[in-house]
Amino acid sequence: MNADQARQLLSSVLHQVAPDADLDDVGPDETLQEALDLDSIDFLNLVVGLSESIGVDIPERDYPELSSVEGAIAYLSSRTGGG
Repeated sequence: MNADQARQLLSSVLHQVAPDADLDDVGPDETLQEALDLDSIDFLNLVVGLSESIGVDIPERDYPELSSVEGAIAYLSSRTGGG
């Protein structure tokens, strides 16, 4: 998965978790939870949705890597052989 595909996946799963959230409103280094007003359950649902979409377990220790748009894209790309 390349960076564009990873961003699209992140946007798609985010829309399922928080339909009113727009990834375009978040800077690359901003924390998703703060920028989009996601609570911890929303963030957990986002991580679970991403994990299920790529078919790879995302351990809790890796959650901080998914906290920003840039970090999530890099993580998803690396875990799917694109990074």
